[in-house]
Amino acid sequence: MRREEKADSDKEQGTHSKEAASDCARGKRPDGKKPDKMEKAQYKADKAGRKLESAREKLASQKPQKRPGLAKKTVRGVRAEVWFYTHNKIHEVEHENVGVEGAHKSELVAEAGTRKLVRFARRRYREHPARRVAKWERKETAAKANLDFQKMIKEHPELASNPLSRMAQKWKLKRRYAKQAGQAAKQGTRAAKKTTATAGTFTKRAVQAVARHPVFILIILVLFLLFYALSAFSSLIPMLGSGLVNAISGTSYASADSDLLGADEDYAALENDLKQKIANIERTHSDYDEYRYNVDEIGHNPYELTSYLSAKYHSYTRTEIQGELQEVFEVQYELTLTEEVEIRYRTETSTDADGNETSEEVSYEYYILHVTLKNRTLPAVVNTRLDMEQKEIYFVMQELKGNKPYLWEGIYTEGGTETEPGYQIPGEALSDPSFAALIGEAEKYLGYPYVWGGSSPSTSFDCSGFVCWVFSNSGVHNLPRTTAQGIYNQCARVSSADARPGDIIFFTGTYDSGVPVSHVGIYVGNNMMIHCGNPIQYASIGTSYWQQHFYAFGRLSGN
Repeated sequence: MRREEKADSDKEQGTHSKEAASDCARGKRPDGKKPDKMEKAQYKADKAGRKLESAREKLASQKPQKRPGLAKKTVRGVRAEVWFYTHNKIHEVEHENVGVEGAHKSELVAEAGTRKLVRFARRRYREHPARRVAKWERKETAAKANLDFQKMIKEHPELASNPLSRMAQKWKLKRRYAKQAGQAAKQGTRAAKKTTATAGTFTKRAVQAVARHPVFILIILVLFLLFYALSAFSSLIPMLGSGLVNAISGTSYASADSDLLGADEDYAALENDLKQKIANIERTHSDYDEYRYNVDEIGHNPYELTSYLSAKYHSYTRTEIQGELQEVFEVQYELTLTEEVEIRYRTETSTDADGNETSEEVSYEYYILHVTLKNRTLPAVVNTRLDMEQKEIYFVMQELKGNKPYLWEGIYTEGGTETEPGYQIPGEALSDPSFAALIGEAEKYLGYPYVWGGSSPSTSFDCSGFVCWVFSNSGVHNLPRTTAQGIYNQCARVSSADARPGDIIFFTGTYDSGVPVSHVGIYVGNNMMIHCGNPIQYASIGTSYWQQHFYAFGRLSGN
């Protein structure tokens, strides 16, 4: 009685478990939340396990086959299994590679006659219990592999966020195909052995047939293995070769160097025209009493632009890309001119006929033109113009510089190689409250990457954006966003001998900026500065690189 109750209880629990698993597959959970990827993977693994167990039970309960000729049909069935598995895997990748597709089509033509001979045996074998066992063994293996992968992603989420890691995982999975093909062949052999074990008379007759014609059977097996070995080898060579070529070409700039350089020059020309337009504002709008500027840095990283164009178009010419360059430029930069009118008062003195002077306060209109340039930064712009696959290509190309790092050698990325990651500000320098506040704010962003046009922690910084943010948000000095040259224009020049911690240091020629000042940092004393290199860091200004590009020290009024 207890056994029956236990069996009923197990059956009821199994029913509830299957219902819960089915609900999970349909996107339901008892708590009403949507199941995540790992739960779905768990459901598929459990389902495959149940199906495999059922298939094995059916195979074990199969009665011995007594019909003659089953040995030959079983051999044909195993061969058909290997054929199906091999060609299914090739089908999965042949659309990605023309070489594999051509080799596969040639192989199919050669095998046309063989398929006719095994068609009848394959039709009978398809429903055989051993075939179902092999099928669900493969599905269970795949489901468990997927479940393990989802668990790995959950334990190491950085693998999912890093496109390089995801791509590496994909390449590893593709490399498993050859191993899986071998495993599938072994599974087919094991399934055939199980079928043979259930048929005693069949085994006896098969042994007798082999004993009568050993040479003939051996020749057939050798030819069969040789044929499939040659087929697999001929398909594997173009697959491996194309995989290597795709891995390299997929991360390289495919366009001619002249087109890559030309397209970047055209984008730089658009930026130079914008610089000239801002520089001529006071001449083209001369009717104003005052001009106030809030201008972001103008410039871009050539590799970011080229990686974007290559990810979106793969191969392009300088002429074909002009419309795209204009669209990206108009989204990246936004120039606005805003007029403000203030009512001001001045005292006017007049003299009457008797020589008496009278004073009168007179109002007048004071016209101010606000010039604002917003640089949304190129990475932020291109991120909205690429799909997920293109974004992965973009990030990899940007990381590897399209395998063409020679294209823009000398553009500013960090400057000198000598950095001081563990540098500590001397205690006596921090006795100045203003300098202490300045450094307290600046050190919050140590390690942040250099981003062209960046001006806040949300986007990261470029050199001038970092200096403006630190001075303004430390409360030391209100320094609206401007360029390195713009900061220099607001400073009083200081000699190197009189420079003190908290002053600003300027450099020239670190890249082709079109103006004298191209880079800026905050001087912290002891021949050291903190600046937005790549990343934000302390650096010695006594190195040959910074001495070569040194321009001046400056001090903001009131500091």
